[in-house]
Amino acid sequence: MTPELLSRLSTVIRDATHRPFSARDATPIGGGSINEAYRMEGTDGSRYFLKLNDARHLPMFAAEAQGLNAIAATNTLRVPQPVAHGTTNAHSFLMLEHLELGSRGDARLLGEQLASLHRCTSASANINHPDATTSLPPYRGKDKMGVEVREHNASTPSLALSLQGRGDRGTSSRFGFAQDNYIGTTPQPNDWKDNWMDFWREQRLGFQLRLAAQNGYGGKLQALGEKLLDALPAFFTGCMPQPALLHGDLWSGNHAFLADGTPVIFDPAPYYGDRECDLAMTELFGGYPADFYAAYRAAYPLDDGYAVRRDLYNLYHILNHANLFGGGYARQAEGMMQRLLAEAG
Repeated sequence: MTPELLSRLSTVIRDATHRPFSARDATPIGGGSINEAYRMEGTDGSRYFLKLNDARHLPMFAAEAQGLNAIAATNTLRVPQPVAHGTTNAHSFLMLEHLELGSRGDARLLGEQLASLHRCTSASANINHPDATTSLPPYRGKDKMGVEVREHNASTPSLALSLQGRGDRGTSSRFGFAQDNYIGTTPQPNDWKDNWMDFWREQRLGFQLRLAAQNGYGGKLQALGEKLLDALPAFFTGCMPQPALLHGDLWSGNHAFLADGTPVIFDPAPYYGDRECDLAMTELFGGYPADFYAAYRAAYPLDDGYAVRRDLYNLYHILNHANLFGGGYARQAEGMMQRLLAEAG
């Protein structure tokens, strides 16, 4: 990182926190495949976590900040608090509080707290609130260095309404979210729908299948996809999903623990949907401890048929991986659709 960029980002932190800060260094942190990540440390020992990308990815960082605020507003699960996001020269950035995280902690508490998050519905969030604000925190303009900054403060009214937004389109209980966001770098549409199957058909599987066609995945994958979209009702016999607030991308790499065992989740792609989507994703890449699942089920038992719907929901992520990375993911998606069609009968 150049000294000029380090200086500009120091100014961002000072302006967003209203406290003195001068960066001593920025240490690269591995583990991500989309953004550059750094631990910024000030001369006073204070630390911040920085995500950096090129300027065109600012909407992705804005959506991530909004998602973190939405989860934080439920007071159910710990998330890193956004400090600021914006652009400087050729870069976009997201500045977060720095948390010392590890892989071991209270998995049972994580299961219980995720169940509590899933009891937060679009109805309880009052998405039709007449005073709902726009989805972004207040714009503070450009700082002295020309950096565009939006400030995040959990006490501001806009964050208290972060679960609302799109007030002109919400009703008492719908599927969707206050803004579109991203799953990885793929756009994730979240227009409100009254019916869960319509939402999943049009804005999840159908959307990914259309992207796949644009990326050259036609033929068998598209034929199977069309059949599966027509067969969706077979997977919801006797099941009426309610719109729960989801993390949206809860694979094993998107959770960790503080030193005292407190669970932390991050990198969300949230929306109001069937809570089984989050549970399914926890089983896709690596899985979670058995205590996590036992605690979740004790707090919020799952409906019959979850084992089949799990694959229906994870198909979305496999299709997304095919669109992002290619390789064998398209063939994996085809195999999943064949098995799902066999289950549908």
